[in-house]
Amino acid sequence: MTNTMTTKPEVAAFFDKDSNTFSYVVKDPESSSCAIVDSVLDFDYASGGTSYKGADSIIEYVTTHKLKVEWLIETHVHADHLSAAPYIQSKVGGKIGIGEQITIVQDTFGKIFNEGTEFKLDGSQFDHLFHDGERYMVGGMQCIAMHTPGHTPACFTHVLGDAVFVGDTLFMPDAGTARADFPGGNAGGLFDSVQKILALPEDHRIFMCHDYCPNGRALEYQTTVKIQKEQNIHVKQGMSKEAFVTLRETRDKTLAMPRLILPSLQINMRAGHMPEPEENGLSYLKIPLNAFK
Repeated sequence: MTNTMTTKPEVAAFFDKDSNTFSYVVKDPESSSCAIVDSVLDFDYASGGTSYKGADSIIEYVTTHKLKVEWLIETHVHADHLSAAPYIQSKVGGKIGIGEQITIVQDTFGKIFNEGTEFKLDGSQFDHLFHDGERYMVGGMQCIAMHTPGHTPACFTHVLGDAVFVGDTLFMPDAGTARADFPGGNAGGLFDSVQKILALPEDHRIFMCHDYCPNGRALEYQTTVKIQKEQNIHVKQGMSKEAFVTLRETRDKTLAMPRLILPSLQINMRAGHMPEPEENGLSYLKIPLNAFK
């Protein structure tokens, strides 16, 4: 077992341009074991078609480097892309894991999408439900799951060695933090979660789930705890919780819903699985009218 605070895993980033999402392969430096974080399924909303170009690039990387996939980690139930975890699992293995508060998300959105009794609200669609502070292994590297709610109730930050995967909780310093206005979100909780992340060692690397290139700068996906503490426009040193909540809630009122929120939530709360096919063999998604006005 290696020290989680000093181990420096190898991190390979994969960018999905359509959803501005980064996925990662995180390799234990002392073995061939790895974890895959926040994979993306290609989805064409206009046609309802799915494809696997992005997922296949991850699979190719894993197989080319002869890696053993132990985990397929979802930092939260994404509202801006569909998960490719089941597809990748079918090709290279690994356990699909998410935070145990997935049950809250399933209950909330199960009602919004009027899911029937066949849709289980216990998180059993996933192979593993992480709890706050849980320690788990990737090869010989000890990792930590940290509950960091605010953007959603089930958001987790995963610390793999010195590499920190924050989901949507934090963006690059010039973009600030995640929105907190989805059902179950909370700006005050988000502030507390960010402080929890910023209490990690300052040299820890932080990896983004998204980057929207503010002011036209080049695409970026990596920073450090120290840089976030000093430069993040929403939570840099001196920002009070009250001021943050006011800033976050005011900004959130101006934001449109993510383009893929309706398909993403329905698929991702199922661990990336499609709804059961109907009698004609096709799966269907719902559009709840006026649910997110």
